Amino acid sequence: MSDWQNDASRDLMGLGGRLALLTRGEGSHVWDADGTRYLDFLGGIAVNCLGHAHPVFVEAVSEQAATLTHISNYFASPAQLELAARLKRLAGTGEQGRVFLANSGTEANEMAFKLARLHGNKSGRSTVLVLEGAFHGRTMGALSLTPKAIYRDPFQPAVPDVRTVAHSIESLEASFDDSVAAIFIEPIQGEAGVIELPEGFLQRARELATQHDALLILDEVQTGSGRTGVWFAFQRFGITPDAITLAKSIGGGFPLGAMITFGAASDLFYPGTHNSTFGGNPLASAVANAVLGHIEDEDLLANVNARGAELRTAVEGLPLVTGTRGAGLLIGITLSQPVAAAVREAAQERGLIVNAPTEDTIRIAPAYTIGDAEVAEFLDLFGQALGAVASTLTPTETPA
Repeated sequence: MSDWQNDASRDLMGLGGRLALLTRGEGSHVWDADGTRYLDFLGGIAVNCLGHAHPVFVEAVSEQAATLTHISNYFASPAQLELAARLKRLAGTGEQGRVFLANSGTEANEMAFKLARLHGNKSGRSTVLVLEGAFHGRTMGALSLTPKAIYRDPFQPAVPDVRTVAHSIESLEASFDDSVAAIFIEPIQGEAGVIELPEGFLQRARELATQHDALLILDEVQTGSGRTGVWFAFQRFGITPDAITLAKSIGGGFPLGAMITFGAASDLFYPGTHNSTFGGNPLASAVANAVLGHIEDEDLLANVNARGAELRTAVEGLPLVTGTRGAGLLIGITLSQPVAAAVREAAQERGLIVNAPTEDTIRIAPAYTIGDAEVAEFLDLFGQALGAVASTLTPTETPA
């Protein structure tokens, strides 16, 4: 074990996941303590939308840090007001929309859970629907919305009255009744392996939520802020939710979360029902304004769409690859065998960072700024990794 691994084992909680000691980054590359360069196609798990050390990010942090960093929730700042107005405009909430700024996706989902309770308590309804395979966070409220035993079982009992829905419109319809206060949905389930919903699912969820006076709450922590090629994934489906939650790409690497409400859902919270000491601080708000403004000014969403389509087409012919899922630059690459962990490891050995959320899926979420050079490097390194793993399989394991 190297010295840094000894230090981590001695001083950090034993939660795993530390694959290398990274010391700096630039663009779509990072370097470890030994000077090895990696192409980062995971982007801090869909966070670093402008890559590493982007000049816009660096300038925003530097300028705001030298001006005003933290003021608590007793005060407002120009950066906070600018960000709230920007998010309302990008989400298309209209005048009635409202924004709450938090520090993470989990915090945003905790607030959304409370929003569901406030709405349901008006009429004595407490049931919250979630989807099979969902991941909404690791704090107790968000964890209760996450029906994955390995995450939730050690911390039972969970918050009650959460019901799981299968990925079918029939199951969705059967799950709604007059006890339902809200339904939480990820437009694309990232942690489950970049799983898309059945055609018409979100539209039907909107209809049923309206019919039963329930809230439709979309977890856009991973899909939001342009990751799927539109500002928010719900905009691909022609619906309007009651609330969405955000984090990850919104700050380009600076910790920040948000909940945006639409229509009457904007009136549910009142003073004393929620707040955050650090949420929406001037530093985080200024950085998010700079990041989102740069994406908009440079029309990076066009690049997200173009590069996503290019990558999905290009990987189809590589060893072990059976297809792709997702949208924009949130892509799940499906494999013919349950060897995703081995592929991830082989990729890292060759200088490529990807993720294996399931046994047969590789997830990539690179920067919105990638170009020809990054795409070519990815295809070369990923192809090498796939080939190396394929060569270890027996003839019966290798697809024809």
